[in-house]
Amino acid sequence: MMRQTKQYGRSHVIATATVAALVTLVAVPGCASGAPGPGDARAPAAASTPPTTPPGATAPAATPAAPSTPQGPAPSPTPALPLSKAPRTVPAVREHVPARGPGWRPAPEARVVVPPADSAALADEGKLLAGELRIGFAESATPRKGDVELALGPKGSGTPESYTLTVSNGQVRITGPDQAGVFYGTRTLKQEVSGGGSAPEGIVRDAPAKPQRGLNLDIARKYFTPDWIEDRLREMADLKLNQLGLHFSDDQAFRIESDTHPEIVSTPHLTKAQVREITALAARLHIAVVPEIDSPGHLGAVLRAYPGLQLRDVQGRAVKGAVDIANPAAAKLVDELLREYLPLFPGAIWNVGADEYQALVYRDPQTSFPQLTAAARQRYGPTARVQDLATGWLNDRAAVVRSAGRAPAAWNDGFFTGGIAQPARDIQVEYWTGKEIGARPPLEYLREGRNVVNLNDEYLYYVLGEPNQFTYPDGRRIYEQWTPLVLRGTTAVPARYAGQILGARFAVWCDLAASQTQAQVAAGIRLPLAALSQKVWDSRTPALDWPAFKALADRL
Repeated sequence: MMRQTKQYGRSHVIATATVAALVTLVAVPGCASGAPGPGDARAPAAASTPPTTPPGATAPAATPAAPSTPQGPAPSPTPALPLSKAPRTVPAVREHVPARGPGWRPAPEARVVVPPADSAALADEGKLLAGELRIGFAESATPRKGDVELALGPKGSGTPESYTLTVSNGQVRITGPDQAGVFYGTRTLKQEVSGGGSAPEGIVRDAPAKPQRGLNLDIARKYFTPDWIEDRLREMADLKLNQLGLHFSDDQAFRIESDTHPEIVSTPHLTKAQVREITALAARLHIAVVPEIDSPGHLGAVLRAYPGLQLRDVQGRAVKGAVDIANPAAAKLVDELLREYLPLFPGAIWNVGADEYQALVYRDPQTSFPQLTAAARQRYGPTARVQDLATGWLNDRAAVVRSAGRAPAAWNDGFFTGGIAQPARDIQVEYWTGKEIGARPPLEYLREGRNVVNLNDEYLYYVLGEPNQFTYPDGRRIYEQWTPLVLRGTTAVPARYAGQILGARFAVWCDLAASQTQAQVAAGIRLPLAALSQKVWDSRTPALDWPAFKALADRL
């Protein structure tokens, strides 16, 4: 497909607070001066000096200095601890309010604690973090010194997936308005400890810029083992990515066990039990799996078992991977597969494909495919074209997944303009290319008011074997040049459309499947995924340059 083509006087106290405020602004890379961060209102940095004598009170008498002894002069007072520095994480935190203090590091007696009221929601997150930090876990409403407390904040206390992480008085407290936010706070703490041994004193307030952030994986052309996929889920979770797109049907193979049509399933493949384990782990890591059965193109594996559904042109030549959408049996078969797999994937979004239907790349589809033209005109009237029939197919498959409570998505080159039939307004656009015949520039979709997810093939495509002038992304171009606004090529759309761009996924397509092993794919996508995570978590220019970011990602 895809792809072919994070005792002092009052004056001293005021000065200290002023310095703390200035350092706070410096310690928040990319934040506007004085701008509030996500979550709670900005809190002042904790003062490290004792309180001044209250007005009208008598100051205590000064204690005479102790005389010198043969061992030497009296020791000097312990100097105040310096202000903390912002943690170094991938992605970088959006705001850190520094404070004076020793920070927090795991100790043998430390625990991760969850209040009993939040236990049902946060016990999994607490136990995972406790295992990672090698400390205990407990349900308790009274954290002890040295503990890490996880708690849900009141509804509306922050934006979705946001969190506040406070390190103070030898304790850590992570709160968020939802489970995902608290979980992402634990990812920040994990990186702080693994990268530097401790979490710095102060307050982190953090939230993602985009609600959809992830990896798209082609398991149709290349089989990936369940263990490999689960390792990628853990890697994604630490990067605060929350979507795994799973393309499991294409011309080469159909990779998930089927009860309704076992004849189409390839070897090797994932069993349904393995898929359930993958989706269960994904759910615990707050990752939604976005499945895809691509149609009406990319169905070669299905057509091998059902050659009678093969699309043929007027001269009788088979059209690769394409079903004859004028044949009602084709829709019946695809809908049976959709209905079988919908319960297997509990996530909110389903990609119905719709890209690269090869009938529409012919110079004159109406003449080349008279059976499609006749079906289009029977359904939509005497001026209908083949693209109208393809749009009707898209809408019909979207209706199937919508009836199961899923939100439909489709590739951008499955949306056509100027036809009688129009794509349903609620179908999310997965924008990958402007190179395909009939593909339109991103602005056309945005001006129509459609929501778009960015899978720009210029930056975000890792195509095995590097065919068709693709090259493996190393992460640097993504980090230095790309933002979610860059939907096609290298040009950004106007910032006023940022709200319609829901996020991005980095895509692995296995066109030449044998060109890399699973281990090579994992190594090759590590830095690009880290770069993507930074840019979808915070779309502003990163504070670190690429060499520093790469070194940090390597260390973490």
